[in-house]
Amino acid sequence: MTAPPGDWGGGTPPPGDRAGGTAPAGDTAAAAPALALRGVSRHFGALRAVDAVDLSVSAGARHGLIGPNGAGKSTLFRLIAGTLRVSAGTIWLGEQDITGQREYVRARWGISQTLQHSSLFLPLTVEQNAMLAAQRRHGSPGSPWPRRQPVARDRVAELLEAVGLTGRATVTAGELSHGERRQLEIALALACEPRLLLLDEPAAGMSAAEGERLVELIEALPASVTVLIVEHDLDVVFQLASAITVLHLGQVLLTGSPSDVRESAAVREAYLGTADREELFVAPDGA
Repeated sequence: MTAPPGDWGGGTPPPGDRAGGTAPAGDTAAAAPALALRGVSRHFGALRAVDAVDLSVSAGARHGLIGPNGAGKSTLFRLIAGTLRVSAGTIWLGEQDITGQREYVRARWGISQTLQHSSLFLPLTVEQNAMLAAQRRHGSPGSPWPRRQPVARDRVAELLEAVGLTGRATVTAGELSHGERRQLEIALALACEPRLLLLDEPAAGMSAAEGERLVELIEALPASVTVLIVEHDLDVVFQLASAITVLHLGQVLLTGSPSDVRESAAVREAYLGTADREELFVAPDGA
């Protein structure tokens, strides 16, 4: 049964689309993470872009995924979303083994994502972009434009309010600032009512003020939406994430709290080739 209109949380898999298998060892129905990767690898010939990665993201968490360039972050995101197939290992969404499922099936089961590069319809208004996304969830397949559908219309108003774009509804997406386009992209991702939201460098190209608004937006998302965020702006990650996984050369270097990452000499070495903390991290106030 899918989530009712207006419910941010995703539903269970549709009948006929259920994956086989049992939950990962050590996970119970009550304690199963929102996302679990077990020994996930992706090889391109001799290159091991992702190498035997284990990752567990708790339900409702804001989990950061960071690492130096070439660490395998984008490849890992594509494996989770289903745009790439794993070479080895398994991927679980809650209690469902989704390893062999295609991207559109994973989307129906509750995985939604934003991309590094904009995928908006720039000539259309903010409201029209959001309406198209809402139609996928609430519209009728036989209706080419769902403006007259009350559920979709109400959902659009809710989405734009959630991302702070209510006053920009009639502006074309092409007229938005870079930060506003990112806000709209998050609204489109939320239109699918995800249980897992993948954010791929959402703060890229943003000013400091736009980055702060982005942080506030993500912090305001309900706990029913689990967020996994890849971001080069470490200040954004440290503000948002309760747990952070650091990738290096396709492998997990460390998973821990923001303070664990700040204090790790191995993380600083991976980024800079030095253990000098001041070159990488700005100490939080009072530290």
